Order: sequence, then structure tokens, then C-alpha cells
Amino acid sequence: MLAAAFADSNSSTMNISAHLHFAGGYLPSDSKDWRTIVPALLVAVCLVGFMGNVCVIGVLLHSAWKGKPSMIHSLILNLSLADLSLLLFSAPVRATAYFKSVWDLGWFVCKSSDWFIHTCMAAKSLTIMAVAKVCCMYASDPAKQVSIRTCTIWSVLAAIWAVASLLPLPEWFFSTTRLHAGVEMCLLDVPPVAEEFMAVFGKLYPLLAFGLPSLFASFYFWRAYGQCKKRGTKTQNLRNQMRSKQLTVMLLSMAGTSAVLWLPEWVAWLWIRHVKAGGPTPPQGFIALSQVLMFSISSANPLIFLVMSEEFKEDLKGLWKWMITKKQPTASESQKTPAGNSEVPPDNVPSSESPASIPEKEKTGSPSSGIERSEKTQIPILPDVEQFWHERDTVPCVQDNDPIPWEHEDQETGDCDK
Repeated sequence: MLAAAFADSNSSTMNISAHLHFAGGYLPSDSKDWRTIVPALLVAVCLVGFMGNVCVIGVLLHSAWKGKPSMIHSLILNLSLADLSLLLFSAPVRATAYFKSVWDLGWFVCKSSDWFIHTCMAAKSLTIMAVAKVCCMYASDPAKQVSIRTCTIWSVLAAIWAVASLLPLPEWFFSTTRLHAGVEMCLLDVPPVAEEFMAVFGKLYPLLAFGLPSLFASFYFWRAYGQCKKRGTKTQNLRNQMRSKQLTVMLLSMAGTSAVLWLPEWVAWLWIRHVKAGGPTPPQGFIALSQVLMFSISSANPLIFLVMSEEFKEDLKGLWKWMITKKQPTASESQKTPAGNSEVPPDNVPSSESPASIPEKEKTGSPSSGIERSEKTQIPILPDVEQFWHERDTVPCVQDNDPIPWEHEDQETGDCDK
């Protein structure tokens, strides 16, 4: 079915000029199969990537909350946030544009769609280059504790996004909606004055956004991997060496996967902008598949992190246990006895003052404490007896133990009469 749709898209009967450069992911096609397959693939990529990136972001934020954030974790968090932004804001626009085959998303979405996508992709490319540099520094001495200030981390992230937002700025200027053959389209409309500038931009931008960052990242990863291999088992801290090697392999796999999946999009980019008059244009199926592969990077990166990193697995388990323990107190509080019934214990529950409830170490304590506990455990005095003894103590005229009562009889009588 995919091959048939690819053939139908190549033999489209729409009479569209070859010099038109479509923007915003708009690609008109008469193939209903192709207009259904591409949105379905993008929806699947969005679902998988959303779940994976949310897990990665949750793990990184939880680990940062427990301790001081590291530079590598901050860069990976920046990478996941860029992936999540693409899946939430750009992929649905592309899926809608392919499904309808007519641009009706408005002027602003047409103008900002390609710029936002390439901003996020350039930020990811620069972030991978920074990750490779930090990985090389860590692999040079895994046992060394590198302390990086928080302001330095924020400065690096701000510089990455500033450069990434400026590089594709010409796409914002020249993308607009136009009526062509009675159909509204999202096009890259370049005036004659800016044609030379856009020709230079078409060659320079892939080099700055993809070529040079990939070259520097490959160099740093090659050095980091070479340092991990040279150490072998002679190092005193074998655990740090193994963590360094696992980290290098994981980040190298992530960078290689991103480069391979992003390469077809750049081939289509250069092909469209440097096609000669009357020359073959890139097939519509190739353009659509290259864009699906570009978005699939956002789903591949979190899977690589969660599968290849033991640290991520442990942190994910810790995050899951923390979420469960946060829910348990609320559930236990709802099962407590109401306050009105707490004063009437059941008959089969021993009293808190009974001898059975006194710990053994308290029974063998000081004599005074033993006397106090024995007094608490005595049988309570009946009310009548207590009143009798109270009256006896308060009446001074009663003296049962007086050895000579006859001498004080008159005095006692007088006192009582008073």
C-alpha cells in the first residue's frame, strides 16, 4: 500500500509549477492513500514520543530536585524539551496540512511553522554538540568531580536557543500564503531582490545547523570513546570508568541516530532549492517520508535514553516509587476512625494503661517509675468510699487514735459546735 501511494504521489495530476517552494509542511497531492498514511505515521510518532519524553523529563526533574543538576542532565533535559515542543506544536500542523491537501491554517501558522521547526532542530543539533564536549571532558577524568554553577548552565542553554532562533530567520520573512490556480497555498515567496541572499542561505544554513555541529560532535565523541578504551581495567575507580563508557556509548548512539534520520530532510532541502530549470524535482513521497523521519527523532531519543542507560532505569523506578508513596498517605488517612468514635475502644483491645501494654524495658526501670506505674494499674476507688475518706480528712473533730479521748471530749464538742 505504501509503494502504491508513493507511485500515485509521483504521478499526481495537479499542474503545479516546479519553481514553487512550499512551506509549512504543505504538499498538495491527489493520492488519498498518501494523504492518510502520512498523518497516521505522524500521529503514531507523536504518541510514542510524547510518552517517552515525559518520562525522561520527569526523571531528570526528579533527580535535579534531589540533588544539584549536572551539565549533561541539563543538556539532555533541553533536548527532551525541544523534542516535546516539536511533537506538540509542529507535528499536528504537518499532519493536518497533509490530510487536507489545502492550506487553511492561516497566515501566522504558515509564516511561523518552518521557522519553529528549524529552530527546535537547530537547538537540538547545537545541544548534541555541547553534550559531546561535556562527555569528552567527563571521559578524560571520570573520578574528578566537576562543579558547574547554575548560572553557567542557564547561560549555555540561553546561547543555544538564541543562535538556533536566529539561523532560520529568513524562513519567517519569506513564508506567506498565496492564491495559486484558485487554491490558497503556503509558499516561500522570495522577491527578486533577495534571490541571491536566499541562494547563499540555502547552502549555508544546512552547514551551520547540521554539518558543523555533527562534525564537532563526532570529533568529541571519538576522543571520548578513545579515552574510555585506553583506560581498560587499570584504573583505580573501575565503576566511574564503566559509567563513563556507558554514557559515551549512549550519547553516541543518540547523536548517530539523529544524524541518520535527519539526513533525508537535508537531501530534500538541497534538492528543492538547487534544482535546475526543467530538471527532475524530488518525489513527493520522498519529501513526505523525510519529514516523518525527522519527527521520528523525537521518539527515538527518549527510547535510547530509557533502554541504554542503567541510571535512567534506576531513576525511573525511584520516581515511580516516590509517586506511589505520595499517594499512600492520602489513602491511609481516609481509612482512619472518625474522631467521635476514637474515645470508645473495642472490648477486645487492651487498655493503654494495662500491664500488657507496658514495654519490658520500662518494667525494669527505676523504682519510682515502677511505683507510679503500679499505682496507675490499681483498681479504681469507688465514688462512695472516696467521698467518705474525703469527709473524714476534712473534719478535724474526728480523732480515732487519740490515746486519752476523755481529756479532749469537752474541747472536741466545743469545736464541733462551732
